[in-house]
Amino acid sequence: MSVAVKVLSRVNRMTRGVPFAITGFYSLGSRTSVQKVMSRLAQEGVVERVSKGFYVRPKTLPSMPSIKTTASAEQVAKAWAKEHGYRLVSQGEAAAYRLGFQTQAPMKTVYWSNGPSRQFRIGNQAVEVRHVSRQKLCWGDTAEGILLRALLVTPPESVKLSDLKRAVQRLSLSPEETGLVLHKLSDFSLLKVWQGKLQQLELGI
Repeated sequence: MSVAVKVLSRVNRMTRGVPFAITGFYSLGSRTSVQKVMSRLAQEGVVERVSKGFYVRPKTLPSMPSIKTTASAEQVAKAWAKEHGYRLVSQGEAAAYRLGFQTQAPMKTVYWSNGPSRQFRIGNQAVEVRHVSRQKLCWGDTAEGILLRALLVTPPESVKLSDLKRAVQRLSLSPEETGLVLHKLSDFSLLKVWQGKLQQLELGI
């Protein structure tokens, strides 16, 4: 079976609208031959190149079959991170807005990562990946991770203790879980300026 046939067969099994890395096809032949086949499939419209090394099978809109869509910029960014083993978390401003520390939603989608900074653009969509220290990525998308990143971009003097309490309540934690989260964050080196208010809130639970 030729490399072209093997590549096309695997491409046809890929979910439409979900980006995939070309590296997953290199076991089917030499890198050069696989790249040539993928390039030809892109020219024929079978796949679309959405970023360097990433492709997607276009899908049609049910309401308008003549229009084909690809992956979103966010999907491509996440596929890139997964391929390279990078961590992605929503930026601090997004967490601060979610918890009520900011009244205006971020103007664009930004992720913090331990990978290199870069941008992904698909049509008029744009996603920015911003390299930050590993400490700022701690706890991922858990309650403590979200609260950590919200506090990192928020000056403690701008938040009353009552506002902090409401923010924590938005995380829908039990009193016991709340205490553990607050204790964990009050001991975190990056949040020294927040230590007093975090400990006050912990004592008041």
